[in-house]
Amino acid sequence: MRPTAPMKVYFYHTQNIQRILREWEQGIFPGHLLYGATHLERYGIDIIPHQSGHHPESRWRTCLHTTLQTLKHYRKYDSVYATSFRGLEIIIFLRSLGLFRKPIILWHHQAITTAKHPLRERIARIFYRGIDQMFFFSEKLLHDSLKSPKARRERMQVAPWGADLDFYNRLMDEEGIPVRKEYISTGKEHRDMPTLVSAFERTKSPLCIYLSHNHGGENYDSIMSGIHIPEHVKVNFVRGLIPRELAQKVWQAKCVVICCKQTDYTVGLTTLVEALALGIPVICSRNPNFAFDIDAEGVGITVPYYDVEGWERAIRYINTHPQETEIMGQKARSLAERIFNLERCAEEVARAILNYSPKNKSI
Repeated sequence: MRPTAPMKVYFYHTQNIQRILREWEQGIFPGHLLYGATHLERYGIDIIPHQSGHHPESRWRTCLHTTLQTLKHYRKYDSVYATSFRGLEIIIFLRSLGLFRKPIILWHHQAITTAKHPLRERIARIFYRGIDQMFFFSEKLLHDSLKSPKARRERMQVAPWGADLDFYNRLMDEEGIPVRKEYISTGKEHRDMPTLVSAFERTKSPLCIYLSHNHGGENYDSIMSGIHIPEHVKVNFVRGLIPRELAQKVWQAKCVVICCKQTDYTVGLTTLVEALALGIPVICSRNPNFAFDIDAEGVGITVPYYDVEGWERAIRYINTHPQETEIMGQKARSLAERIFNLERCAEEVARAILNYSPKNKSI
């Protein structure tokens, strides 16, 4: 399974890799947020972690910093592995022009689309020639990408991105079995708070919401202050990445709710895979970009976007069907163990990276 000598990859992430690796080693941070990088050593792949810059709010500063750091270590690695192309654009263009000679393997979070403006499309076609391999989160995202002339099927694959089960197993053992009474919402990206709060106001069911003050251009302070919050809905604002603390809260919940705005990617996925790992059922906006059908797998209930009545019905079903809800949780954990977990994700990532190894062509 291992090549004759270690392969080295420059690992790029938009988050603070050093902090996450340190806390993962301490057992207080889930490894799946590093997209398999924590497990690559098992396959004979050593990582050189990218050192994040100090201006994450500036895309151009981030891009320039990333370019300089990637070139600085150029002779130390065989390829680049990235969780996103955001910040890596200059390196990808250099690769497409033959000026950067190392393969680039990365995760593509949305479907590849065709630009409406001809000039933008021509530039984008040059850009995509600089990506050697792309991972997609679902078959739908890959299939939709193939509608674009920029997409090259031989450079695209789906990988089962899923949770770090070891992390959640330890957490469950330490916390013990809780008495679950409340619903919980922990996501912060493109969340539809008005719909969610309205549904819970109607059902009178207890709900705990954990949000950032601002995220991705959305001001949740303003959004939440503009809607009526009933007493049984508790809103908590958090700062920074605190996955263990939030996972402890999720473990106490009877159901995870993921109410999102309509987008063209897998918004809500991080919250979803955590619920699977903890064996907790979900009520979720019906996102067709997920890798699996929540209803068909029996792990929860989906609701159309912005459908308050649909959310109300789903909440009442969970409230009145405890046995069925328990089965949903069992199926959720089973799905995580079978497919959507860090071990399987890391194996797929390693296999793809090693295809570009100068020392070994397969595992």
